[in-house]
This record gives sequence, structure tokens and C-alpha cells, in this order.
Amino acid sequence: MKETKICVIGLGYVGLPLARLFSTKYPTVGFDMSQARVDALMSGHDATLEVADDLLQDAIKNHGFKCTCKLEDIKDCNFYVVAVPTPVDNDNNPDLTPLVGASTTVGKVISKGDVVVYESTVYPGVTEDECIPVVEKVSGLKMNVDFYGGYSPERINPGDKLHTVEHIKKVTSGSTPEIGKYINEVYSSVITAGTHLAPTIKVAEAAKVIENSQRDINIAFVNELSKIFNKMGIDTLDVLEAAGTKWNFLPFRPGLVGGHCIGVDPYYLAQCAKRYGYNPEIILAGRRMNDGMGEYVATETIKLMLKKGIQVLNSDILILGFTFKENCPDVRNTKVIDIYKALKEYNLNITVYDPWANPAIVKHEYGIEVVNELPKQQFDACIAAVAHKKFEGLDVLGLLKEHHVVYDVKCTLNRKMVDGRL
Repeated sequence: MKETKICVIGLGYVGLPLARLFSTKYPTVGFDMSQARVDALMSGHDATLEVADDLLQDAIKNHGFKCTCKLEDIKDCNFYVVAVPTPVDNDNNPDLTPLVGASTTVGKVISKGDVVVYESTVYPGVTEDECIPVVEKVSGLKMNVDFYGGYSPERINPGDKLHTVEHIKKVTSGSTPEIGKYINEVYSSVITAGTHLAPTIKVAEAAKVIENSQRDINIAFVNELSKIFNKMGIDTLDVLEAAGTKWNFLPFRPGLVGGHCIGVDPYYLAQCAKRYGYNPEIILAGRRMNDGMGEYVATETIKLMLKKGIQVLNSDILILGFTFKENCPDVRNTKVIDIYKALKEYNLNITVYDPWANPAIVKHEYGIEVVNELPKQQFDACIAAVAHKKFEGLDVLGLLKEHHVVYDVKCTLNRKMVDGRL
């Protein structure tokens, strides 16, 4: 087989770290539709902060890594990796538009003997039934005759500098047993945590989509427990700490479940199940529970304000954090927006403070203002929504009026200052 030359299509939270890693072993080109993104990366900076500037600059300078928007720059590659987003639409139905677009791009450049591997999270069957036919139609080639396919689900954890791409075991698969072994060899050559070769593409797809669905359901369970214990006057964290003394108790915590994986993947699995005539009750019940937690936090905060006799109308509320998780700038599918929208119905003055979030991106995606510096004023209530390390040591009480409410979503604040928490 000829020398492996890799092209990673989609240079976001998943694609860029993978492309950078591949570049240490193989000639690698990163392809993205955004010229601004390409220019920023070639200048040596990743705005997502998933790849440190020194690593990116080293890849460009010492390993020949290149990012481009031009098709002619990727035509001589022979191992294409698709790492584009797989969102849901307003009705929570899978939106395969980015995948179709990426498959079209691959179809324009793929040649005989080449391989295309998909990393985007999908339900079983999408790679072979939705993506590959697009590649075949555009290229005029046939899979397993002229080119080959594979699926290796992404396992990126945004903001996590410990479990980076090379330190997370990778599932691989191929359209034939031989190609599966080849794809597995390519990945295992850079993934120090090792790989697992699945028997089929559909198995690999299913494995990925249940990983996050399982986590979603477990968090939904403890979110429901939190609601029950709140009514009973029992501290949920105390209960979980006590139950956690048993060796096989799973240490899940209540909270907001957003992001581009856990908050989305269950809908992909549910859609697949429905296509086969099965209505997935537990999966969708978990999603309903987790999707409603933002409104629950807002309602509980208002109740606490009323109990304390604090005027709700035109009160000043501070929300700490807007990104979907701590210590990263990723605001995709953040559930903090649900808290914001629910509070807005009470005609409040809301300030969202997040030193990680890009105000321009938040404004474009959600139509609201986010500030990177705390305003010099005092608030009637504070909702600690995201546990950024940058919030550690913050004098929360110093930001509040004498009569106030503090609601702690992540259970990170001193209990003595907190009025309510999940």
C-alpha cells in the first residue's frame, strides 16, 4: 500500500487535535470551509484552545502540517477523515447537512484505493447508507471496489487537558476486514491509549451513540433524585456521598446536560430506534428530564427570592458561567441559555459573566450579551451555573446585596452561603 497521506476534514474541537496528532507521524493536511479558521490556525493559534499554541506551531514548522480551504491541496491525500458536527434541528431531529457536505467534498477528491473514515457521531447505518452513497455519486467510484470506508467515533472531551485524544482508547472499524485492520493500524500508531477494532462499521457507530446516551440517562436519574430530595428537605450531595461508599455505586452528579455530545446523541439513537418501529421510552424520558433542568433552576431561584421577600420584578440577577462545561470556551448547546430564557419571563435584569466565552459568538448564536469582566454593581441573586476554575476564590457575597439568593448548580460554593442547589 502506498504511503499514507492524511486529510482531516473539519478543524473544530475534534478534527484539529486529531490532525495535529496525525501530523507527528504522517503527512497531514487539515481542511475547513472557513477561511478565517484556516488563517488563524496557520498563524499558530487555536481559538478553541484544544491545541496549545506551541504544539500547533511545532506541527506547522517541524512536521509540515498545513490547513487549507482549497480542494486542490487535498487531492493527493489517500486517507480522508471526516470530523464535522452532527447537530439536531429545532425539533431535535438529526441534521446530517454537515456530513452530506463533507461527503460531497470527499467525493470531489477521492481516488481509487483511497480510504474515507468518519468520526462524526451518528446512529448506526449513517456511514454506509447516507454518507458513502454521496461519495459514490460525486466521485463515480464504488465502495469496496474503488475505495474503502471506515468509522472511528471521536472521543474528544473539550477542555480536558488530561484525557487528550492520544490518551483515550479509540474504536475503529472498516468496510472490509482487511481495511479495518489498516485503519486500526493507522490510528494505533498515534493513539498511545490503544485501539479496539470493532467487527463492523455499524457496531462502531452504535458503540459511540450509546456511550453518551448512557451518561445522559444516568445524569437524568440523579437530576430527578435532586428534585425529589429538594421537596423532602434533604441535601442531594449528602445522599450521593453516602451512597457512594458502596463499591459499585456510580458517581454521577445532578446538573445541566448540554454540549455537542451528551445533549445531542440520545436523539440520534432515538431517531434510529423509531425507524425500526421501536419507541425508546427511557432514552427520551432522560432527555426530557435533562432538557428541563435549566427552567427548573430558574424557577427554584425565583421561589427562593419570593420566600425571602425580595422584589422579583426588575431585580438584578448574576449568572456565573455560560459555556456548556467548565474551563473551555465551547458554548454549543449550552443549557445555561435555558436558565436565562426562563428568568427573562419574569422581567429581570440579567448579567451573564463568563471569562471563557466569546461574547461575539454568544451574541451570534444566542442573541444575548455575555461579559468577560464583572460589572461593578450588586445583585439580588446569583446563579453559579458553570464551575470554571477562574471562579475559585471569587467573593460571591461581595457581589450581592444584603438580602439576596445564591443558587449553586454545580455544588462548588460554600454551603453556608448557598440558599439552594441541585
